[in-house]
Amino acid sequence: MGNSFGCSASGERLVSAARDGDFVEAKMLLDCNPFLAKYSTFGGLNSPLHFAAAKGHNEIVALLLEHGADINSRNYCGQTALMQACRYGHWEVVQTLLLFRCSVIRADYLSGRTALHFAVVNGHLRCIRLLVADFVPSAPFENIRANGDGTTNMKNKPEQSALSKFVNKAADGGITALHMAALNGYFDCVQLLLDLHANVTSATLPYGTTMDLIGAGSTPLHYAACGGNMKCCQILLARGASRLALNCNGWLPLDVARIWGRHCLESLLTPNSDAIIPSFPPSNYLTLPLMSIINIAREYGLQSLSTLSDDADACAVCLERACAVAAEGCEHELCVRCALYLCSTSNRQSEVLGPPGSIPCPLCRHGIVSFIKLPGSSTREIKLPISLSFCTPCMLHPREQEDSTPGSSHDIRKNREASVPSDLFCPITCSPFPSVGIPLCTCNDGTCQVLESRHRDNQEESPDRSQSVSGEQDKIDGARLAKATCSSMFWSRRSCSREHQCNAEINA
Repeated sequence: MGNSFGCSASGERLVSAARDGDFVEAKMLLDCNPFLAKYSTFGGLNSPLHFAAAKGHNEIVALLLEHGADINSRNYCGQTALMQACRYGHWEVVQTLLLFRCSVIRADYLSGRTALHFAVVNGHLRCIRLLVADFVPSAPFENIRANGDGTTNMKNKPEQSALSKFVNKAADGGITALHMAALNGYFDCVQLLLDLHANVTSATLPYGTTMDLIGAGSTPLHYAACGGNMKCCQILLARGASRLALNCNGWLPLDVARIWGRHCLESLLTPNSDAIIPSFPPSNYLTLPLMSIINIAREYGLQSLSTLSDDADACAVCLERACAVAAEGCEHELCVRCALYLCSTSNRQSEVLGPPGSIPCPLCRHGIVSFIKLPGSSTREIKLPISLSFCTPCMLHPREQEDSTPGSSHDIRKNREASVPSDLFCPITCSPFPSVGIPLCTCNDGTCQVLESRHRDNQEESPDRSQSVSGEQDKIDGARLAKATCSSMFWSRRSCSREHQCNAEINA
């Protein structure tokens, strides 16, 4: 039953080539049978595109997409190739997927996480920057005017509602990307998300969270207090977070810090604290010209990005490709690939001219806020086969589900529960986060050693206590010593188990 498009053995060879990064083997197989790009076996957890994206093999990802692979295909957990690339921080793969117009707002089946959640949980800032590229418009140079104090601002500021909806999109339980960045202590991610209009006062849902020791209805400051990073707390307080916010347990951020043993934060989180909060400049990872260069790259196509004609000027940066774009303002010309790399990797703001988000020109250090296409440049637009529908970011329909009448929703859910085995069904619509204690960690690389050692230590330290008292007390004592950096503590055991199966196949 394995493959309806070709030989199953050839499909398995393509999977191995995608996992191992064997471009020659993958190209040979796809030239013989282009339908292998859609290969899947009965019971398979990931497609070749998922393997290539997770391993960071950018050339194979582009090859599969050019041969008709579904860019928004999902694996067993409902995760796309974009989510896999963001999980492991392969920003070049993310860039390629964006050039092919992948959907950045899709959520997985297990816990409602988008690619932004996967990028934030491991602190991959370049991936975050690319994910918001289609939401941050590049401003023409004429819209920048200097103030009397030497600073600059933007005229005709674009509407930020779509960007705000994307950044504040909550996974199950109401956990946003800002919650996850604050918990894991990635202060640079917290700063970038706040600059992208993340809601500093957003609270998790008042029911169904696995983070009982933090509590339902918690703000990002509660999560930062649990994580124990001083700079995360300072950034949140500087952007308007309240020390007096109470969660559903009636805990202040100060109480959460004490429970988890983050005593260094007590002087900062005390409600009447007089600690000085430093001011934080805009994030260095904001990039204004990224949208303009990505749209130009989509028009040129991947093949024309590496060509140099006889009558074209060579790029002054790489000396290999033809100049196709010019920086607005200084008018210096670059090739598309160098401009893409500059916008994706630069993390230093221009000190000469430009608003927050401008990047320095590599030739004159002038602030670049947008790129324009040079006249007379040949284009070859990146297109997917007609049968494959690609999605641009659209916030009008954030949920990918069929419309149904209110009266039939109960029947549909009842039929779904009856048809799906109980060991696979994840009750997302009813109780997305069962109110249980923090489960044992099932990370990608196996069981968390910190929690295992904590469990053994608790058994050795309290042999004389009664079983009912020691269980609750040891759980709290252990939580005070552990660092909450594991993403699986957000989600239920069943979700982590299914995700572990997909990751185990990729890492096999």
